[in-house]
Amino acid sequence: MGFLDAIRGRKDPVRPNLDALFALPSAAITMQVDLGLTSTGIGGVCFRAPEGKAFSDLEAEIRELLDADGGPQVVASADEYGFDWLTVKSDPPDLSAVVTDAHAVNSSLVQAGFGPQLLCSLFPFADQDGRVSGLVYLYKRGTFYPFVPAQGDKVRDNVAELKLRDKLTGELPLETDVSRWFALWDAPGMVTL
Repeated sequence: MGFLDAIRGRKDPVRPNLDALFALPSAAITMQVDLGLTSTGIGGVCFRAPEGKAFSDLEAEIRELLDADGGPQVVASADEYGFDWLTVKSDPPDLSAVVTDAHAVNSSLVQAGFGPQLLCSLFPFADQDGRVSGLVYLYKRGTFYPFVPAQGDKVRDNVAELKLRDKLTGELPLETDVSRWFALWDAPGMVTL
Protein backbone atom coordinates (compact mmCIF):
# COMPACT_ATOMS: atom_id res chain seq x y z
CA MET A 1 0.00 0.00 0.00
CA GLY A 2 1.39 3.37 -0.99
CA PHE A 3 1.40 6.68 0.83
CA LEU A 4 -1.48 8.11 -1.24
CA ASP A 5 -3.58 5.02 -0.62
CA ALA A 6 -3.08 5.48 3.13
CA ILE A 7 -4.16 9.12 2.94
CA ARG A 8 -7.26 8.19 0.90
CA GLY A 9 -8.17 5.49 3.41
CA ARG A 10 -7.64 2.57 1.05
CA LYS A 11 -6.42 -0.72 2.40
CA ASP A 12 -4.86 -3.69 0.70
CA PRO A 13 -7.45 -6.43 0.36
CA VAL A 14 -7.09 -9.49 2.55
CA ARG A 15 -5.17 -12.10 0.63
CA PRO A 16 -6.87 -15.48 0.62
CA ASN A 17 -5.11 -18.12 2.63
CA LEU A 18 -5.94 -21.12 0.49
CA ASP A 19 -4.11 -23.38 2.93
CA ALA A 20 -6.93 -22.65 5.41
CA LEU A 21 -8.94 -25.17 3.37
CA PHE A 22 -6.76 -27.95 4.80
CA ALA A 23 -8.15 -27.25 8.31
CA LEU A 24 -11.55 -28.41 7.10
CA PRO A 25 -11.05 -32.21 7.52
CA SER A 26 -10.18 -31.82 11.22
CA ALA A 27 -13.12 -29.43 11.73
CA ALA A 28 -15.31 -32.06 10.06
CA ILE A 29 -14.54 -34.44 12.93
CA THR A 30 -16.03 -31.92 15.37
CA MET A 31 -19.05 -31.52 13.10
CA GLN A 32 -19.57 -35.27 12.97
CA VAL A 33 -19.11 -35.93 16.69
CA ASP A 34 -20.97 -32.91 18.07
CA LEU A 35 -23.61 -32.28 15.39
CA GLY A 36 -24.00 -35.54 13.45
CA LEU A 37 -22.93 -33.91 10.16
CA THR A 38 -20.83 -35.89 7.68
CA SER A 39 -19.25 -34.83 4.44
CA THR A 40 -21.22 -35.53 1.28
CA GLY A 41 -17.93 -35.88 -0.62
CA ILE A 42 -18.75 -32.82 -2.74
CA GLY A 43 -16.78 -29.60 -3.08
CA GLY A 44 -17.48 -26.68 -5.36
CA VAL A 45 -15.42 -23.70 -6.47
CA CYS A 46 -17.38 -20.63 -7.57
CA PHE A 47 -15.94 -17.92 -9.81
CA ARG A 48 -16.88 -15.48 -12.52
CA ALA A 49 -15.29 -16.79 -15.68
CA PRO A 50 -13.80 -14.10 -17.88
CA GLU A 51 -14.27 -14.27 -21.62
CA GLY A 52 -11.49 -15.56 -23.77
CA LYS A 53 -9.43 -18.50 -24.84
CA ALA A 54 -6.86 -18.21 -22.02
CA PHE A 55 -9.46 -18.93 -19.37
CA SER A 56 -11.20 -21.71 -21.29
CA ASP A 57 -7.80 -23.37 -21.83
CA LEU A 58 -7.05 -23.10 -18.11
CA GLU A 59 -10.43 -24.58 -17.21
CA ALA A 60 -9.81 -27.53 -19.56
CA GLU A 61 -6.34 -27.99 -18.03
CA ILE A 62 -7.80 -28.02 -14.50
CA ARG A 63 -10.43 -30.59 -15.47
CA GLU A 64 -7.77 -32.76 -17.13
CA LEU A 65 -5.56 -32.52 -14.03
CA LEU A 66 -8.37 -33.57 -11.69
CA ASP A 67 -9.63 -36.32 -13.99
CA ALA A 68 -6.14 -37.86 -14.25
CA ASP A 69 -5.56 -41.27 -12.69
CA GLY A 70 -9.25 -41.94 -12.21
CA GLY A 71 -9.70 -38.92 -9.94
CA PRO A 72 -13.10 -37.60 -8.93
CA GLN A 73 -15.56 -36.49 -11.54
CA VAL A 74 -15.39 -32.76 -12.30
CA VAL A 75 -18.59 -31.06 -13.38
CA ALA A 76 -18.81 -27.51 -14.74
CA SER A 77 -22.06 -25.61 -14.27
CA ALA A 78 -23.44 -22.10 -13.99
CA ASP A 79 -25.88 -20.73 -11.44
CA GLU A 80 -28.80 -18.39 -11.92
CA TYR A 81 -26.60 -15.34 -11.18
CA GLY A 82 -24.09 -16.08 -13.93
CA PHE A 83 -21.35 -17.49 -11.71
CA ASP A 84 -19.52 -20.61 -12.82
CA TRP A 85 -18.91 -23.64 -10.63
CA LEU A 86 -16.37 -26.44 -10.88
CA THR A 87 -17.62 -29.24 -8.66
CA VAL A 88 -15.79 -32.40 -7.62
CA LYS A 89 -17.34 -35.44 -6.00
CA SER A 90 -15.58 -38.37 -4.41
CA ASP A 91 -17.31 -41.70 -4.10
CA PRO A 92 -17.18 -42.89 -1.35
CA PRO A 93 -17.16 -39.45 0.31
CA ASP A 94 -13.59 -38.38 1.11
CA LEU A 95 -13.42 -34.81 2.39
CA SER A 96 -9.61 -34.74 2.38
CA ALA A 97 -9.52 -35.61 -1.32
CA VAL A 98 -12.23 -33.06 -2.13
CA VAL A 99 -10.38 -30.33 -0.19
CA THR A 100 -7.15 -31.19 -2.01
CA ASP A 101 -8.90 -30.98 -5.38
CA ALA A 102 -10.62 -27.68 -4.49
CA HIS A 103 -7.26 -26.30 -3.37
CA ALA A 104 -5.74 -27.36 -6.71
CA VAL A 105 -8.50 -25.59 -8.63
CA ASN A 106 -8.13 -22.42 -6.56
CA SER A 107 -4.34 -22.42 -6.77
CA SER A 108 -4.42 -22.94 -10.54
CA LEU A 109 -6.78 -20.00 -11.00
CA VAL A 110 -4.71 -17.74 -8.73
CA GLN A 111 -1.39 -18.69 -10.38
CA ALA A 112 -2.84 -18.00 -13.82
CA GLY A 113 -3.85 -14.49 -12.74
CA PHE A 114 -7.57 -15.19 -12.29
CA GLY A 115 -7.59 -14.82 -8.50
CA PRO A 116 -9.85 -11.74 -8.56
CA GLN A 117 -12.54 -13.83 -10.29
CA LEU A 118 -12.73 -16.31 -7.37
CA LEU A 119 -15.82 -15.98 -5.20
CA CYS A 120 -16.01 -18.91 -2.80
CA SER A 121 -15.67 -22.63 -2.21
CA LEU A 122 -18.51 -24.70 -0.81
CA PHE A 123 -18.35 -27.98 1.11
CA PRO A 124 -21.74 -29.59 1.90
CA PHE A 125 -22.38 -31.86 4.90
CA ALA A 126 -25.51 -33.88 5.68
CA ASP A 127 -27.18 -35.21 8.81
CA GLN A 128 -28.88 -38.60 9.20
CA ASP A 129 -32.13 -37.24 7.75
CA GLY A 130 -30.40 -35.97 4.60
CA ARG A 131 -30.65 -32.30 5.59
CA VAL A 132 -27.72 -30.47 4.03
CA SER A 133 -25.55 -27.78 5.64
CA GLY A 134 -22.62 -26.09 3.96
CA LEU A 135 -19.34 -24.53 4.95
CA VAL A 136 -18.40 -21.69 2.61
CA TYR A 137 -14.89 -20.27 2.21
CA LEU A 138 -14.82 -16.61 1.09
CA TYR A 139 -11.66 -15.88 -0.90
CA LYS A 140 -11.64 -12.14 -0.54
CA ARG A 141 -12.01 -12.41 3.24
CA GLY A 142 -10.00 -15.57 3.93
CA THR A 143 -12.77 -16.87 6.20
CA PHE A 144 -15.43 -19.58 6.45
CA TYR A 145 -19.10 -19.27 7.31
CA PRO A 146 -21.94 -21.80 7.68
CA PHE A 147 -24.94 -21.89 5.38
CA VAL A 148 -27.91 -23.98 6.53
CA PRO A 149 -31.10 -23.96 4.47
CA ALA A 150 -34.27 -24.66 6.46
CA GLN A 151 -37.22 -26.66 5.27
CA GLY A 152 -39.23 -24.47 2.93
CA ASP A 153 -38.58 -22.25 -0.02
CA LYS A 154 -35.39 -20.21 0.39
CA VAL A 155 -35.49 -19.94 4.16
CA ARG A 156 -32.33 -20.11 6.28
CA ASP A 157 -31.95 -21.82 9.64
CA ASN A 158 -30.11 -19.02 11.44
CA VAL A 159 -30.05 -20.88 14.76
CA ALA A 160 -28.32 -23.88 13.15
CA GLU A 161 -25.85 -21.55 11.39
CA LEU A 162 -24.92 -19.86 14.69
CA LYS A 163 -24.65 -23.23 16.44
CA LEU A 164 -22.31 -24.48 13.71
CA ARG A 165 -20.26 -21.28 13.93
CA ASP A 166 -19.94 -21.67 17.71
CA LYS A 167 -18.80 -25.31 17.38
CA LEU A 168 -16.11 -24.39 14.84
CA THR A 169 -14.72 -21.33 16.63
CA GLY A 170 -11.00 -21.92 17.05
CA GLU A 171 -10.88 -24.65 14.39
CA LEU A 172 -11.43 -22.51 11.28
CA PRO A 173 -10.99 -18.81 10.50
CA LEU A 174 -14.65 -17.77 10.72
CA GLU A 175 -16.29 -14.71 9.17
CA THR A 176 -17.38 -12.45 12.03
CA ASP A 177 -19.54 -10.15 9.87
CA VAL A 178 -22.77 -12.12 9.46
CA SER A 179 -23.94 -9.71 6.76
CA ARG A 180 -21.35 -11.42 4.54
CA TRP A 181 -22.93 -14.86 5.07
CA PHE A 182 -24.50 -15.04 1.63
CA ALA A 183 -27.09 -17.67 0.78
CA LEU A 184 -26.09 -20.21 -1.87
CA TRP A 185 -29.54 -21.68 -2.48
CA ASP A 186 -29.01 -23.63 -5.68
CA ALA A 187 -25.29 -24.23 -5.39
CA PRO A 188 -24.03 -27.68 -6.41
CA GLY A 189 -24.39 -30.11 -3.52
CA MET A 190 -26.85 -28.04 -1.47
CA VAL A 191 -29.94 -30.00 -2.48
CA THR A 192 -31.41 -32.14 0.30
CA LEU A 193 -30.24 -35.73 -0.15
